[in-house]
Amino acid sequence: MMPRPVKWRKVEFIPESKYFVPCPKGKCANNKEVQDIQLKVEELEAMRLKDIEELHQEECAERMMVSRQTFQNIIDEARKKVVTALIEGKAISVGGGHYTKHICKFRCPSCGDKNEMKFEERTKTCRCCGAEGLVCNKNECLDECKDECE
Repeated sequence: MMPRPVKWRKVEFIPESKYFVPCPKGKCANNKEVQDIQLKVEELEAMRLKDIEELHQEECAERMMVSRQTFQNIIDEARKKVVTALIEGKAISVGGGHYTKHICKFRCPSCGDKNEMKFEERTKTCRCCGAEGLVCNKNECLDECKDECE
């Protein structure tokens, strides 16, 4: 049996600065030996929504298009990484993860399966039965996708 595919996490903000290095007491010359911690883009987004925009957990989860439990798991991991970097003097590298700025939802006319994929990587092949010709679920799609699917 195949494992459940990981759902895409919707993010609204991708930072321009992606690397943050500690500078102990103003001595930043030797940063090449600093270990770093990878902070996923969706982890940064979770902290941004909760801690900067001060949204409730349910609102954050809705904006990222994940369950409340998944949101809590994401933000817990993010905060652990940031605190570890601060306490242990490690750099933070932001990147990677399972995220997109737009999520498209398609339905397979052959098997009825609902397919969710990144707007940037959408295909017309069903992941369940391999049939061609997925149909856009326009009532669930984002405006950006509707324009492409019509």
